[in-house]
Amino acid sequence: MVQSINTKSDLVINGTSHVGISEYGKIMIGDRGFEFYSDRNTKNYIQIPWKEVDKVVVSVVFKGKWIPRYALKTKKNGMYAFSSKDPKKVLRAIRVYIDPKDIVRSLSFNDVVKRGVKNLFTRKNKKKKSK
Repeated sequence: MVQSINTKSDLVINGTSHVGISEYGKIMIGDRGFEFYSDRNTKNYIQIPWKEVDKVVVSVVFKGKWIPRYALKTKKNGMYAFSSKDPKKVLRAIRVYIDPKDIVRSLSFNDVVKRGVKNLFTRKNKKKKSK
């Protein structure tokens, strides 16, 4: 069995890890970190200490009415995406340990398209100026 990094758990809820192939399990938020344990295989787990979390990126749809998934961006190992039955409860529990300024919205589809088009034209302008 895997040893938990938390000494006290604030919230345990059913969730899904979207790292690689989606996997169902339990999300546990405690005093020392965020943990995900797989239902199928006890060897599949994710433990992220609060010191390693850089940002929490939240995907917001319908002006905050629905949060399909959220991701924890770590300082060294990249992004870990999760979803759960009650994401607002999870984010409220995370907000106790992570500064609310570090909980940010992800870009919408339109923002991604705008940024791509803008970068497309700025690249062409930079190439012309360098020649």
